[in-house]
Amino acid sequence: MSNLINVTSEIGRLKKVLLHRPGNEVENLVPEYLGRLLFDDIPYLKIAQKEHDRFAEVLRENGVEVVYLEELAASALEDEKAKIEFLEEMLHESKIYSPSLKETLMQYLLSMPTREMVDKIMAGIRKEEVEVKEVSSLADLMMDDYPFYLDPMPNLYFTRDPGASIGNGITLNRMQTDARRRETLFLKYIHKYHKDFREANVPLWYDRTMPFSIEGGDELVLSDKVVAIGCSERTSPEAIEIVAKNLFEANTGFEKVLVFEIPKCRAFMHLDTVFTMVDYDKFTIHPAIQGPLSVYEVTKGANNTLKFKHNTSPLEEILKDALNLDSVELIKCGGGDFIVAGREQWNDGSNTLAIAPGVVVTYERNYVTNEILDKKGIKVLTIPSSELSRGRGGPRCMSMPLYRENIKL
Repeated sequence: MSNLINVTSEIGRLKKVLLHRPGNEVENLVPEYLGRLLFDDIPYLKIAQKEHDRFAEVLRENGVEVVYLEELAASALEDEKAKIEFLEEMLHESKIYSPSLKETLMQYLLSMPTREMVDKIMAGIRKEEVEVKEVSSLADLMMDDYPFYLDPMPNLYFTRDPGASIGNGITLNRMQTDARRRETLFLKYIHKYHKDFREANVPLWYDRTMPFSIEGGDELVLSDKVVAIGCSERTSPEAIEIVAKNLFEANTGFEKVLVFEIPKCRAFMHLDTVFTMVDYDKFTIHPAIQGPLSVYEVTKGANNTLKFKHNTSPLEEILKDALNLDSVELIKCGGGDFIVAGREQWNDGSNTLAIAPGVVVTYERNYVTNEILDKKGIKVLTIPSSELSRGRGGPRCMSMPLYRENIKL
């Protein structure tokens, strides 16, 4: 294992994590374009930042090193060659095809210090900010009333999704929606040009150039032998096969991928919005998925092939057998009460971030689920979330673990 990436469980003591502090991209949300940018509401940035700062503080208080996406990206892009390569790709994926507009935006961004440039791209570029002096295409002349040249990226504070650490490598993900696809570029250039990643030679189990979507909220590392991946609205079975094949061929020690087929709807956006691991033998679960949930197993076959199996056993039995445990307990969000579970699930009651076995970070607003976890022997560290929760993601969504201690079984 490299000393940079090491994630062989969901519950090993967390030592290093990647976050993104919400920035001006949130201020560029307006009601007319919420759907386009995948938001249901507009968080109040000042309070969201205070809540996020408390999240980072709780992690640091518990021995976690916190690094920020925006800072790593700026460090990776200090080299002029890397910066120009990044901007060319970012503008292309932002559908800036007009030569004059592309040149105007390129010069506008290159005139900024690197960290300011990164923040500006994340925040989005309004049309009123720059003046295009020359009309070089019919599209320029017929420009519509949409207020941005570059869309803001308000979902960036959910750092879990663009990439995920598995073992000593990462998946560099192809996001399912246009609104989020460019987010992965920051991680791509960190992986390619940041000295720590370059020197560690971090392997990729998936590359964003592949045609099938996969997102980190669907990727859970249950043990050093078992990975669970949700086949969801945003993660395709083809991508799961590629990840499984790469993990097996690289002799990572992983032997099985459990594929959780979950309903393809926004309420069950990713696997970790309905299911997370909180201790060796305990999991949170949204009771509404237990009925429609199907589980499949992917294992290594002969001659680098994959073997597939539909496992029809109860989920508890599947997890117990896969993790070699005597028993497992599924802790229902809201205690299984229809109203409470629905309300707390909407605010990510099942989206816990384990920072050690039996120690989790949750939103304080999900007090019913938190009390149940406490009674089950789980230490619950709560954070305020009146504004962060408006983005429809919880503590696990907001964090990309880079290094966890290996758990002792």
